[in-house]
Amino acid sequence: MDPELINDCVHCGFCLPSCPTYVLWGEEMDSPRGRIHLMKQHVEGTPLTPEMAGHFDACLGCMACVTACPSGVRYDRLIEQTRAEVERVHEREPDDRALRALVFQLFPYPRRLRAMRLPLRLSAGLRRAVAPRLERINPSLAAMADLAPPATARLRLPGRVAARGPRRATVGMLTGCVQGEFFPQVNEATARVLAMEGCDVVIPPSQGCCGALSLHSGQERQALRFAKRTIATFERAGVDTIVVNAAGCGSTMKDYAEILEGEGGDWADRARAIRTVDLAEYLVALGPAAERHPLPLTVAYHDACHLAHAQGIRSEPRELLDGVPGLEVREIAESAICCGSAGTYNLFQPETAKELGDRKAERVLATGADLLVSANPGCTMQIAAAIRRRGDEPVPVAHTAQVLDASLRGLARVP
Repeated sequence: MDPELINDCVHCGFCLPSCPTYVLWGEEMDSPRGRIHLMKQHVEGTPLTPEMAGHFDACLGCMACVTACPSGVRYDRLIEQTRAEVERVHEREPDDRALRALVFQLFPYPRRLRAMRLPLRLSAGLRRAVAPRLERINPSLAAMADLAPPATARLRLPGRVAARGPRRATVGMLTGCVQGEFFPQVNEATARVLAMEGCDVVIPPSQGCCGALSLHSGQERQALRFAKRTIATFERAGVDTIVVNAAGCGSTMKDYAEILEGEGGDWADRARAIRTVDLAEYLVALGPAAERHPLPLTVAYHDACHLAHAQGIRSEPRELLDGVPGLEVREIAESAICCGSAGTYNLFQPETAKELGDRKAERVLATGADLLVSANPGCTMQIAAAIRRRGDEPVPVAHTAQVLDASLRGLARVP
């Protein structure tokens, strides 16, 4: 934990109404400034107690406090450093250790996730019957089954998708872990949209996890290993711009140079040589080339925390959606409050995540929109699961790329 970053906090309290756990519980030590106070105590010599670790674990890492802070406190770096410290010195209970080992040996590995598709599909089919029993046995495993999206056909993307019409740019595309295995249709739509806007899209087949899930949960060495591999993969592919369609991945990859600064060698410089951009950010900067066809529907746009707060990207997705003829964007109340997904948070803190998910679902449904649009796979699964639990008429969820893809191809609806 960096003492200089800790001392930037003046404990003004502007972060309090933006923090999901403080909004839920009103507990000072479960607010950003309260957690920074605990960080300061530890840096000054106080041992890291189980109670302190619990307050750090309860943080979603949503970075809403970073947006709210008038002093520019780098809470994002502080909570990452703190979580790495927790994993180094805190002795977790055996069941917690086992769960974390399972998650970090499964989710960052696309092939292992692929092997889970069948059991998750079965659990999704039996969701209503097994949920109460599984909830009693292990809430985290129940959350895993509850979050499982409907099974989709596996899609194989080519290594290169050629630009349609005059080529305007060449970009790499990250396929991701959860996005690639659970939402391959989003990657397919992303590549198609980029190509229709005049981009050659390079999709390295050997790419793996970017390290986001690991970094945000204190698994520092694993995160650094994945970051280096991602940089090397796209270097070999010969691209210097990577377009990312998952908010959490983009947030981490934009910080590669900073997190690799102490690794020695030239890793930080190599990270700086590759530009990471969010899909919406890139398309708005590129400007439209392909014709938009009408899509007569209303959409509720969900601000993923690692897009809005960590990357500061709010207007760009709305600008893209507003550019679709016939489409109306409806805002969601409390848009700055996290849905409870937060990477692996809904697996490690299922009760709190469920409460936040239910809160978000209520506000999504209040918009009366035909479609929910989200730019992060974790948010998509979290909000869809919360809507299912309510028993309401399901609201389909799509990525911004899928809405644009439908409009550019002249489809009557978003597939």
